[in-house]
Amino acid sequence: MVFAGKRPNNLGVSNGKLAPCPNSPNCVSSQSADVLHQIAPLTFTSTPEEAITNLKQIIESFPRTKIITESQDYLYAEFKSALLGFVDDVEFYLDRNANVIQIRSASRLGQSDLGVNRKRIETIRTKFS
Repeated sequence: MVFAGKRPNNLGVSNGKLAPCPNSPNCVSSQSADVLHQIAPLTFTSTPEEAITNLKQIIESFPRTKIITESQDYLYAEFKSALLGFVDDVEFYLDRNANVIQIRSASRLGQSDLGVNRKRIETIRTKFS
């Protein structure tokens, strides 16, 4: 756990929004307006309850992953890298009105993540659909 870093204190949902990405390129968010950080939210056609259950099962299928916070409309998980134990904070906010799950995935430490956060979300998207 050399490179775990401290858990951020700005996580969670505030007024329907996840925290904005920092200026560093190691974060993606479906609620970001800029191209560097923008990623599409997950969409679902099932009930919100089925969508969040499905998402939780997908998250739990990843190695070195722990769900930290869970409610009926929100999941927060820590994903740890195999080699050095870098931790990424990944949040999912279920927007019942829009039938989407907003996403934010950010590395705790460093500048570049070599695209890891974006790739992980796209992997989750593939399994989710």
